[in-house]
Amino acid sequence: MAITENQVVGIEYELTEAGGSDVLDSNKGQAPLEFITGKSQIIPGLESQLAPLSKGESADIMVPAADAYGEYNPEAIDDVPREQFAGIDLKEGLPLFGQGEDGQTVQVVVKAFDDEKVTIDYNHPLAGKDLLFSVTVTEVRDATADEVLSGQVGGPDAGGSCGTGCGCH
Repeated sequence: MAITENQVVGIEYELTEAGGSDVLDSNKGQAPLEFITGKSQIIPGLESQLAPLSKGESADIMVPAADAYGEYNPEAIDDVPREQFAGIDLKEGLPLFGQGEDGQTVQVVVKAFDDEKVTIDYNHPLAGKDLLFSVTVTEVRDATADEVLSGQVGGPDAGGSCGTGCGCH
């Protein structure tokens, strides 16, 4: 049975960059990643390619950068006054989390720094990369009315993740 909108899907996955062998992320041996289809809770290229699969099926799914975290934008780099990073032990490549203009949590990466400024990159660390997901579908079920309304697996009182795949609780 194909996966359709407003279903709870659980997957076990291992992520590598296309053509590479380094594992960038994985939940193998851990709890499955659960999400509600049609709620933009995982990258669109992965969700669309999961649709023909059923519970118990496995596949290698190639997701081009444009359907994953987008193309790398060289204009998404900014210099910020060093004093905004007081108390932080800066290192090149250090990921930091802050609040964007719309109030959402954003991840930035320190590209460079000196005594005056810090150069940060607003691109997602996987922007511009074609990704290969090796997935196994562990669960497919219709979402409950509460899950559809709240957008959270288990409903609004589940106390779990916000459903964005960011790992927050």
